[in-house]
Amino acid sequence: MAKANSSLIQSGCPCGSAASYADCCGRWHRGPLRLMAPDAATLMRSRYTAFVLDELDYLLDTWHHSTRPVTLEPNPAGMKWLGLEVRSHNQDDGDHATVEFVARSRHSGRADRLHEISRFLREEGCWFYVDGDFIKKEK
Repeated sequence: MAKANSSLIQSGCPCGSAASYADCCGRWHRGPLRLMAPDAATLMRSRYTAFVLDELDYLLDTWHHSTRPVTLEPNPAGMKWLGLEVRSHNQDDGDHATVEFVARSRHSGRADRLHEISRFLREEGCWFYVDGDFIKKEK
């Protein structure tokens, strides 16, 4: 498991919250609240932060077993995550939710944008990412 950058412990969380990493997504990544995000939007933010920090174990642990890949690759050298915008969070019922988000990144001087509507499922009190539909940017 990757170790959180010590400067993140005191600075704003990568998910865009004004709270520190430790008080925001860090509490879901490790410690007694690990994997206990209270809703799908919080899990989405914590997963974005896990991508930023290469917390690959957390990403796999919060991916539903029915769609989880065997492994994940760390960010390529020079990859920079630029921000997350959560556009909507819909609680379909007690155990199903969707989150629409846009994540921005830059790699090798090229900007990229991931726009997705993600599906989440709650099992035994824990939320899991299931899958998502990519939204292409209109030209």
